Amino acid sequence: MKNILILCTGNSCRSQIAHGYFKLFSNNRANIFSAGIETHGLNKNAVETMKRDGVDISNHTSNLVSEYLDIEFDYIITVCDHANENCPYIPSKKAERIHKNFTDPSKIVNSIDSNKDFDLCRNQIKKFTQNFYNKNFG
Repeated sequence: MKNILILCTGNSCRSQIAHGYFKLFSNNRANIFSAGIETHGLNKNAVETMKRDGVDISNHTSNLVSEYLDIEFDYIITVCDHANENCPYIPSKKAERIHKNFTDPSKIVNSIDSNKDFDLCRNQIKKFTQNFYNKNFG
């Protein structure tokens, strides 16, 4: 069973959305973990955008990356530039590190439609996740 860690700054939005899709698409072929270099709690808009796509992440928790230092990961995926640049070293001998920055929909200033912003981010992460599984598990 593969171990996948998804990292973001606060483990509240983008990493939580990715966690939901990675778990959905893994079809029990991987253990999915998500964490942040800080914890900001679960973003309610992230929960709602996933609910609109039929994925329930309401029971997820916001975790620190330091909670997972003893796990040997196969993949460590950062979903924001800040986490990619500031994440502490994770001692994993075999982990493939992957980075893909997604715009944080909770940080968009003067947004006309925040649901649309979150749905756009969600759809980008969903596509990334599907491509990841097609490439690595297909």
